[in-house]
Amino acid sequence: MSVVVITGASRGIGAATARLAAERGHDVCVNFRANEAAAEAVVAEVRQAGRRAIAVRADVASEPEVVRLFETVDAMLGTIAGLVNNAGVLERQTRVEQIDAARVSRVFATNVTGAFVCAREAVRRMSTRHGGRGGAIVNVSSRAAVLGAPGEYVDYAASKAALDALTVGLSREVAGEGIRVNGVRAGIIDTGIHASGGEPGRVARLGPQLPMGRGGHAIEVARAILWLLSDEASYTTGTFIDVAGGR
Repeated sequence: MSVVVITGASRGIGAATARLAAERGHDVCVNFRANEAAAEAVVAEVRQAGRRAIAVRADVASEPEVVRLFETVDAMLGTIAGLVNNAGVLERQTRVEQIDAARVSRVFATNVTGAFVCAREAVRRMSTRHGGRGGAIVNVSSRAAVLGAPGEYVDYAASKAALDALTVGLSREVAGEGIRVNGVRAGIIDTGIHASGGEPGRVARLGPQLPMGRGGHAIEVARAILWLLSDEASYTTGTFIDVAGGR
């Protein structure tokens, strides 16, 4: 039983992770940026599973809002033992020649800077160096970090590659302080994020082309995340699980 903070948990992979975390005995902070009704619905499901839950609005791209998020968790749920850096954004599919600096900044502010600041706040609370009891961080990455997403969103892929570098570097930094840091690289998963990229039917288009012949489901990613958070992964840090159907 422990407290887990999940960013971007009002929908998709984040919501599935929150529900599964409750089933596995965790209390959950459901972080969201905009859709309060969706976040509160996830909170209700967590509570129905018998666990404590709160919804906290905070844009992870804003450092002061991230600090407030963690301070709210301290006050309402207690000391955290897990962080899932799941919040992520992408913009409409296009080629690099059409991408401006403002778009790159927006994507990196959430996907990279937000993850760094959330990880910082988690380490300050969990590290035995700071009097904490240890814990685990799972960064939700993408196979795009390896494949590059050409012709679609190379900026998003680059942000996830940066997240992978954070995963490796931070894992080695805090391995002796009771904190494990790992990543899950999601593949073509059936969530609402594809609509943000301008192609709501992307999973239907690409799924049949994958080695397993289908797109993935959010719960399949959540199961990998929960394993990495659990004591079953007690000797696993600085590594990645690809949940991508062989892609």
